[in-house]
Amino acid sequence: MADLFRNEIPMIYTFQIVAALLLDFLFGDPQWYPHPVRLIGVICGVSENTTRKYINNPFIAGFITVIIVLLITGSTVFVLLITCYTLSVILGDIASVILLYTAFAARDLIRHSGDVFHRLTDNRNLAEARKAVGKIVGRDTHSLNDSEISKACVETVAENMVDGITAPFFFALLFGLFSPYVNMTAIGCSAVGALLYKAVNTMDSMIGYKNDKYVDFGRMAARLDDLVNLIPSRISGFMVIIAAFILKLDYRGAFKIFLRDRLNHSSPNAGHTEAAVAGALGIRLGGPAVYFGKVISKPFIGDEIFKIMPDNIKTSNKLVLIASLLFIAAFLALRGVISTFN
Repeated sequence: MADLFRNEIPMIYTFQIVAALLLDFLFGDPQWYPHPVRLIGVICGVSENTTRKYINNPFIAGFITVIIVLLITGSTVFVLLITCYTLSVILGDIASVILLYTAFAARDLIRHSGDVFHRLTDNRNLAEARKAVGKIVGRDTHSLNDSEISKACVETVAENMVDGITAPFFFALLFGLFSPYVNMTAIGCSAVGALLYKAVNTMDSMIGYKNDKYVDFGRMAARLDDLVNLIPSRISGFMVIIAAFILKLDYRGAFKIFLRDRLNHSSPNAGHTEAAVAGALGIRLGGPAVYFGKVISKPFIGDEIFKIMPDNIKTSNKLVLIASLLFIAAFLALRGVISTFN
């Protein structure tokens, strides 16, 4: 069996990872089953309560929480898949594809942002649009106008390109390279890598805040999230520029704003795709926003060539999807080149 794992056909792996992406694109996140990311969230919550109870130093408690969540997530997925592979390689691959599919969020990103768009246009219901965008952004939305709702939606679409598509894909491919060293096919290793990334990303979204409660406790989670997104976010920004050229948008503007404003964000990574999207659409993102009743000043990203409109939501979706496909195709091609030398 070990020889089988070491002599995989690259095209089979490509088919499997594309199948996982297609499952996400077709079905998104069904609410009727225990999604692994939600289970990771439960683990994080229980770990936080436990470490805070027994450890007085919040930074150390947060550090240990990160270790616990990563160990439980990685070992659970690994043991589950190893058990499946012991029974059958086919069973193991099927389980791996299903688990990998849960690490992507392209369909949900399109669905939620599309819901905001339709409430702004078809229904013309500002109150409902505020509720819809409130489900996908962290800021207060109760007083936003249609342009501000559209801006918030475009920002989260651009930012979540990395969290929901390109970064989990990047770590799936990276961990797939370890297949020759474990009793598992490449797609199995990819599932482990993608879900470990989602564990980091989930912890950052739960405890990686800079408020009084989490500024020390969540520091390790936030810094680790910054680290794992370092490469995917920058490459994703470049892919948005190429996608802007394909879609006949302002690719020169995308490149200009990407170079100028990509670091105008509290996160060292989120601004890369936001800057490229802002430049491609000729709009200005960022700026002051209200969080938990308090106005937070943020740098602007982009130039206000055009007023932000609901149609920008649809265009940003197209831009992000094309850029994600370019990212995926480029890295699959790179992996194919690497496999020819092994």
